[in-house]
Amino acid sequence: MNLFAKAEANNLNKAKPLAARMRPRNLDEFVGQQHFLGEGKLLRRILEADRLSSVIFYGPPGCGKTSLAEVIAGQTKSVFSRLNAASAGVKEVRVLLDQARDRLATGGKATLLFVDELHHFNRTQQDVLLPDVESGVVRLIGATTENPFFSLVSPLVSRSQVFEFKPVEPEDVRAVLDRALTDSERGLGDLNVSATDESLSFLAEVSDGDIRRALTALEISALSVPGSEIDLDIAQESIQKKAIQYDDDAHYDSASALIKSMRGSDADAAVYWLARMLEAGEDPRFLARRIVIAASEDVGNADPQALVIANAAAQATLMVGMPECRIMLSQAATYVALAPKSNAAYAAINEAMQDVRERRVLPIPTHLKDSHYKGAERLGHGEGYEYAHSAEDGWVDQDYLGVDRSYYRPVNRGFEAELQQRMETINERKSQPSAPDNEST
Repeated sequence: MNLFAKAEANNLNKAKPLAARMRPRNLDEFVGQQHFLGEGKLLRRILEADRLSSVIFYGPPGCGKTSLAEVIAGQTKSVFSRLNAASAGVKEVRVLLDQARDRLATGGKATLLFVDELHHFNRTQQDVLLPDVESGVVRLIGATTENPFFSLVSPLVSRSQVFEFKPVEPEDVRAVLDRALTDSERGLGDLNVSATDESLSFLAEVSDGDIRRALTALEISALSVPGSEIDLDIAQESIQKKAIQYDDDAHYDSASALIKSMRGSDADAAVYWLARMLEAGEDPRFLARRIVIAASEDVGNADPQALVIANAAAQATLMVGMPECRIMLSQAATYVALAPKSNAAYAAINEAMQDVRERRVLPIPTHLKDSHYKGAERLGHGEGYEYAHSAEDGWVDQDYLGVDRSYYRPVNRGFEAELQQRMETINERKSQPSAPDNEST
């Protein structure tokens, strides 16, 4: 490279944001993802042996998917080609695949194809990749922030090894920040800026495992105080409002965490997941509905008041909206979480509906049929029915189903324990022989 070209490359590199300049150059500089990149772990073994097949990197932004692909590009013996699915079409994909096929046929040289934001490819574009991925013409590295089992076609997923990236731990983010602050070649070392331990720890923690976000905030901080020290106040001013990742995957996972926390009687966890979803912009009406369902499905008759409170919170949510409805939702979620639990009513209706679907539909006993219309008496409808309120204690021994089946089985917790006792008493009375007829014949 001549001096002029070297100067151009230098200028272009300096124009890059800090997060781009600090991308790892090799596996030793790469941080995080030790569950598959640590010593002896699967992906590291594959890379060290240069035996990489098609893979899909799936995880949140800023956790190293693109960086790892570029590290692989730097050390692979294959030709490295890249596309961004957000801007590429079928034509561009076909051109690269044709080039890869010619390269393999004429010189035996393999091609590693990196497709960033792979989920932006529609089904047709993904299908174009399949034959050459399956035949080994290209080895695919697909990066996506969306769950591949939902966003990618099944044949492509089945032909690839899926590696799920996790948010980078704060201590690893902190290590990258320390490196960037002192690196004069790619980082901020030539600005002569220092930072307090408190400020760097804050950025590492608040970035939520997104290294790009942490480095961007550090760069803003350093450029605003050249030759000085970055303290906590400057760090807090330099990071924008937290943008919580909340795609379809996060929506369902967060809802699942909320429901399971209430079911598991952990009020603190329930409030946290509720807060996370509200802060991410979730529709509070959706949250209200989930709490109402949990109040009946998971609490049920162990504490019937839970459904009353949850329904009241849902009505209040419709009436007042955000931000005030967060209070009612929190009240309902914590009440449901701490209420005694029973899914007996939920299990009962499920079993009964299964019987209706899969077994013979039971005929309605004649004495229970409607007798309030002309002609009902001629059909015998309602004949023999005993009005429960006419009995002294409001109960008569009468068959209401026609067969002996049991669906509702109360648990011995909360108010349902009392219902259990009532049910046992009724069943005992049913099993007692009828009183003898004392009238003389």
